[in-house]
Amino acid sequence: MLDVRRLRLLRELAHRGTIAAVAESLAFSPSAVSQQLSVLEREAGVPLLERTGRRVALTPAGRNLVRHAEAVLERLEQAGAELADARSGLAGPLRIGTYPSAARAIIPAALAALGREHPGLEPMVTEVDPAEVSALLRSGELDVALVHEYDFVPAEPAPGLATESLFTEAMYLAAPAPGTIADHRDSPWIVAPHGTLCHSMAVRACQATGYTPRIRHQIDDFGTVLALVAAGQGVALVPQLGVADAPLGVALSRLPMARRTRTAYRAGAARHPAVAAFVAALHTALPSDLRC
Repeated sequence: MLDVRRLRLLRELAHRGTIAAVAESLAFSPSAVSQQLSVLEREAGVPLLERTGRRVALTPAGRNLVRHAEAVLERLEQAGAELADARSGLAGPLRIGTYPSAARAIIPAALAALGREHPGLEPMVTEVDPAEVSALLRSGELDVALVHEYDFVPAEPAPGLATESLFTEAMYLAAPAPGTIADHRDSPWIVAPHGTLCHSMAVRACQATGYTPRIRHQIDDFGTVLALVAAGQGVALVPQLGVADAPLGVALSRLPMARRTRTAYRAGAARHPAVAAFVAALHTALPSDLRC
């Protein structure tokens, strides 16, 4: 009989690529991960890994087993959801991931609504870049999260996860005067830190008009970004949730592009009562101009 915990390790190796990354994500030592994967190979009776020096790759049999592992783990999530639904009342921690502008504009009202309906729940919010959400959900560090994508940075399907649409925002060019992205080929730009979706979006939006932006500042807080634009330090792309209370000296020009936000959770967890309750609270908390 194959051990589910070892199947989870194999699944994580398929997604993360190295034993060291699997060990770090699940708080194991690399040697413990290697040992457990070796036991799984003995249980399977066929080689699951190909080792070349320090590199490890999955064999065809290993990749096939990962597909079965995804299905098994999804069914276990469904079983956990049904068991939770059979209990009287919701209680205990609910680990929530969100990006900063949603954390400020939507999450407080959603938590207030959630608390009124389910006072026994203990929501625990962590700000996290959407690029990191998949790994945190699969490892169990998060139960549900808000993720976003841009027209120029579409989201890749994440094995083992499910998502549903929440809302769509307009995007704006923040500059000293009204204009378009094409008008600022020679302007300094203010973008999010390298490696974030927001950074990629700004760079690709400029490249779509024929140039690569000259980046001066890398800032992750839209309030600070707008203050820098007002101070003449550059121009920036800012989503609808980030443009509230723009300072004097900042012109906001709506662009033909959007940012879309979705809720994400482990496949099979959509009917978990705590996850469903939080998603319902999010819809209640949406500003009127973001509701479908």
